[in-house]
Amino acid sequence: MGVRRSLAALLAALLGCATSLVALTVAASPAHAAPSGNRDVIVHLFQWRWKSIADECRTTLGPHGFGAVQVSPPQEHVVLPAEDYPWWQDYQPVSYKLDQTRRGSRADFIDMVNTCREAGVKIYVDAVINHMTGTGSAGAGPGSAGSSYSKYDYPGIYQSQDFNDCRRDITNWNDKWEVQHCELVGLADLKTSSPYVQDRIAAYLNELIDLGVAGFRIDAAKHIPEGDLQAILSRLKNVHPAWGGGKPYIFQEVIADSTISTGSYTHLGSVTEFQYHRDISHAFANGNIAHLTGLGSGLTPSDKAVVFVVNHDTQRYEPILTHTDGARYDLAQKFMLAHPYGTPKVMSSYTWSGDDKAGPPMHSDGTTRPTDCSADRWLCEHRAVAGMVGFHNAVAGQGIGSAVTDGNGRLAFARGSAGYAAFNATNTAWTRTFTTSLPDGVYCDVANGTFVDGVCDGPSYQVSGGKFTATVPANGAVALHVEAPGSCGPDGCGTPPGGGDDCTTVTARFHATVTTWYGQEVAVVGSIPELGSWQPAQGVRLRTDSGTYPVWSGAVDLPAGVGFEYKYVKLNPDGTVEWEQGGNRIATVDDSGGGCSQNFYDSWR
Repeated sequence: MGVRRSLAALLAALLGCATSLVALTVAASPAHAAPSGNRDVIVHLFQWRWKSIADECRTTLGPHGFGAVQVSPPQEHVVLPAEDYPWWQDYQPVSYKLDQTRRGSRADFIDMVNTCREAGVKIYVDAVINHMTGTGSAGAGPGSAGSSYSKYDYPGIYQSQDFNDCRRDITNWNDKWEVQHCELVGLADLKTSSPYVQDRIAAYLNELIDLGVAGFRIDAAKHIPEGDLQAILSRLKNVHPAWGGGKPYIFQEVIADSTISTGSYTHLGSVTEFQYHRDISHAFANGNIAHLTGLGSGLTPSDKAVVFVVNHDTQRYEPILTHTDGARYDLAQKFMLAHPYGTPKVMSSYTWSGDDKAGPPMHSDGTTRPTDCSADRWLCEHRAVAGMVGFHNAVAGQGIGSAVTDGNGRLAFARGSAGYAAFNATNTAWTRTFTTSLPDGVYCDVANGTFVDGVCDGPSYQVSGGKFTATVPANGAVALHVEAPGSCGPDGCGTPPGGGDDCTTVTARFHATVTTWYGQEVAVVGSIPELGSWQPAQGVRLRTDSGTYPVWSGAVDLPAGVGFEYKYVKLNPDGTVEWEQGGNRIATVDDSGGGCSQNFYDSWR
């Protein structure tokens, strides 16, 4: 739901727990099935500029196997400088012009779509079609593309007769008619039963399809009567031949409750499964994950569910587990990509301090700044889990096989003979010999690295006789799959602590992906003297060169068995220091790299 919440009571109604689902009685339409092929992982690049998304498709999303990007609403929106350009202004349409939003021009948008298609990545638009502007925007203007407007009057598009007659906020969330015909937090509710309105909305969506858009997230779908939405979707064109033709992929925002279930909309397309978000977030936040092989049971059918750990609303208004939780949050997103239920949607956003309405990093006029994953409050959470996208793609169609647990906080399972993953939601490392159906061989650990163009930049493990031994890091994971072969270095493959060597010290090798500007240096700083005791000037300096940038690497000898915390810092030429975001990273010194060595593979937060 891309709107501003002003009342706690409204929040409770919008984000209440899901109840039992209404039985599906309408046959699913093949036209709206999940994207074909194994590349179905969606990443929500929340509030990113069009040019930045194009760059990310080319350099990161395509090579790592992401299937699609959910982009922020591209239509003309309100501009609210008095509110310091909040994020939710984008969810108040003024017109369906694509000429200019805070994220760029129409030409920028078209270039993004084309660039991403060349990289094998679809564009899914966040479509705001339930409403126009809100009461709080009355008297503001013009819109981002220069259009004048007032509530219920949008010259050349909609006038008063095009809006529902119930011109007050929803008060009774148990009344389905009211939920679908009255106003959501003061937003002008379109009369979607009107053929004229249906035609205008369809024309907007079809223009996007003509430009190459492959699908849509329908914002506030539960506030649109099912029949009205079906009439709109029936007017849509086929997508670009590169995506196989056929109707666009549709997934709908439906926050289920006792009045409206996800099952009310699954005949129209996929739906967002909010109860999954609650279940997985609580499990990892509490370190209680041993039962999660059955995650999704009793919820929306898997082929109709879009699942997520967090989205742009829940990270603000239902913050069970977010980027502020560091490793546990990354671990939950990795688990989502390893588990077979639903179509996964990975979040990638930005930080804010105190004010949950804060917009993205922006210029003084409210337009969004280019994404810099090392600065400007941008987080780029998807990069921390990029290796697991390949795992998800490789094990598609395989169910969960044999599973093992060790207390409440540890779980490992097979995905047929195509993959094996282990998850450790505790603060201590987990060493175990795992039994797997993977063919004997050496495999890249894509939970702690990536596999792109035949190159593994993470540790490797050897499967022999259907077994492999690994140390799963505290609050970390290990994941192997058949499409990512690894290679053992001169010190061998990964082994458990001790591994046959009596190591008193371990060579810790840090590899951090950090984007810098000329003159900046990178260091790792931590809680023990060998890492500077949190003094940046005393930390371990890392190095890079033209062949390895943006990966910075360095090594230091640490006492075996010692637990420590650490972070990466940027050292500026003027002596100032930039610390990465999020909580401290937690680790224990062991020789999991073999030969009294240990590898750390991280990305700047």
